[in-house]
Amino acid sequence: MVNLTRIYTRTGDQGTTALGDFSRTHKTDPRLAAYADANEANAAIGVAIACGDLTDEVGQTLRRIQNELFDVGADLCMPLAQHYDYPPLRVAQPWIDDLETDCDHYLEQLQPLRSFILPGGSAGAAYLHVATTVVRRAERSVWAALGVYGDQPGAGKGDGGVNPLTATYLNRLSDLLFVLARVANLPTGDVLWQPGGGRVAAPDKSDKKAGRVTGEDTADDSESGSGDR
Repeated sequence: MVNLTRIYTRTGDQGTTALGDFSRTHKTDPRLAAYADANEANAAIGVAIACGDLTDEVGQTLRRIQNELFDVGADLCMPLAQHYDYPPLRVAQPWIDDLETDCDHYLEQLQPLRSFILPGGSAGAAYLHVATTVVRRAERSVWAALGVYGDQPGAGKGDGGVNPLTATYLNRLSDLLFVLARVANLPTGDVLWQPGGGRVAAPDKSDKKAGRVTGEDTADDSESGSGDR
């Protein structure tokens, strides 16, 4: 049960804050950056829902994801430990499996991509593109935290590593949000990239085996085109 009687505590005025195990850490801790980015992604999704031009099915999917993202933040703020008085909530493989199932389901509604696309179209689609980029940043932040703390449990408070499934979850979520942005633009179609602002002919992709542009054609953090795996 949550019982918030006041919002400000003054305990962070010296540049530190409490993790989930009540250990203190500096506010520049990469762990904090990771769950702050997850929180920002949740806010971006909330704006996409609030704009009101998404289908009921997409809205329901996004509301489930908002709850899961809150749990991702809770996971990231709780260092892995050898023993817990009360087992914390952790991201698990079935959550990731559900995201992949969602991707497959919504992709069935779309035509294959034959061009890179730009953020835009409907308000809902544009905000989902914003959410996609924030989730990609959150994933990078988790990998930075894993680089510092590892993925092994610690013996004392604040000593443990980070659950690597949080990074996997965010990776799949960025894929799904990209797909949902395209679904949101189904009434009008994707906003297609024009090289050089329309001044340059698009690259000829006809020699590609699949004859289509996929996530493998782009860099991981390009923040455009399709999602990465």
